[in-house]
Amino acid sequence: MASPAMAVESMSASTVPGGRRVIVTGAVGGVGRAIVESLAENDCHVAACDLPGTAVTDVIGAEITATFDVRDQVALRAAVADAIAGLGGCDAVIANAGVVDTIHRAERFSDEDWRKDLETNLHGAFYLAQAAFEALAASGDGRVVLISSAGAETGIPGQVAYGASKAGLVGMAKTLAAEWAARGIRCNVVMPGFIATPKVRAMPSEVRAAVIAKIPLQRFGATDELAGAVNFLLSPAAAYITGAVLRVDGGFGLALR
Repeated sequence: MASPAMAVESMSASTVPGGRRVIVTGAVGGVGRAIVESLAENDCHVAACDLPGTAVTDVIGAEITATFDVRDQVALRAAVADAIAGLGGCDAVIANAGVVDTIHRAERFSDEDWRKDLETNLHGAFYLAQAAFEALAASGDGRVVLISSAGAETGIPGQVAYGASKAGLVGMAKTLAAEWAARGIRCNVVMPGFIATPKVRAMPSEVRAAVIAKIPLQRFGATDELAGAVNFLLSPAAAYITGAVLRVDGGFGLALR
């Protein structure tokens, strides 16, 4: 049982991840950009990464930028090594890069599209965590956050590869959490529901209304609300959390009646 002194220390732990050196993939999209900006506002030093040809240098708050395809393990490892050198170490990685708009019925899903989704959403997240492992262990308080999706639990008709890849992140996180705890690395999952990214806001009005009707809080989440969950998992207050799944979904999936 914790001593009173330990209890007081735990209660006063900061929820702000100030000073951390963080690598974020998928940094140009709505969620990734919000994560980078939020971390920078909390005095973190951030390397923002995205695909070649994207405007990653325009992401506000990034001290370092890099472009590579997370499916390319060689390019990823080289870019992560450069980012770690530029940051002077690495305390956290946020695996946010992902493909979300491959839509086919399962019986017609091509092998090419299946591989693209799995290699980007699942393999790429593993490559990132593995490439940063030694630096995270050297940090003494490393954090890995994998961005999944509520669709991993609810299912998404037309997106079998996306659902499978995002569900795979949960098993990955729990395994890494168990394996790497002894090296001081915590690994957790943030599982967003419908977040008001440009793609979500671009859905037809009748589709948006139908979705919101299924969300107990009756609205889409804001990107900075999702970024806040990531900030918390990187903060001292989350030091005793590992192998967890934090849903940020407004209650999506709960029975409304």
